[in-house]
Amino acid sequence: MSTTEARTTEALTTDAPLQTRSLFHFAFNVTDLNEARRFYGGVLGCREGRSTDTWVDFDFFSHQISLHLGQPLVTSRTGRVGDHLVPMPHFGLVMLLPQWRNLADRLTAAGIDFVMPPQVRFAGQPGEQWTMFFCDPFGNPIEVKGFASLDQVYAV
Repeated sequence: MSTTEARTTEALTTDAPLQTRSLFHFAFNVTDLNEARRFYGGVLGCREGRSTDTWVDFDFFSHQISLHLGQPLVTSRTGRVGDHLVPMPHFGLVMLLPQWRNLADRLTAAGIDFVMPPQVRFAGQPGEQWTMFFCDPFGNPIEVKGFASLDQVYAV
């Protein structure tokens, strides 16, 4: 095995630290691109990227989402989070706590109907986090987590 192959193999193991930051890409369906622009661009404050008459990209907090015209996924509240059942499947992101609080305030001011309002989970335990669940106008569920330190994301 060459040195390059060895480094590549090491980088793919779960025990090796990430050497570079990867961006997440997620493509999903919406039924109205203008409404999507109002929500993702206006309410969430995401910068719009490329688009056509059938899809639009957004910078979703440094990750790429692509919203395509079509029927959104069917979801159901089957994911147990504490005493709540949250929609599955869902997507979201992890933020540092100050940014999470800013987003929670922005969503609250916009009158978002939360599936799970902003709250802390696992208080005082490893992995302490703040979370909120909400849906976009098309029923696509989103969870946003906030951590005091990103070192706590996988704490056990």
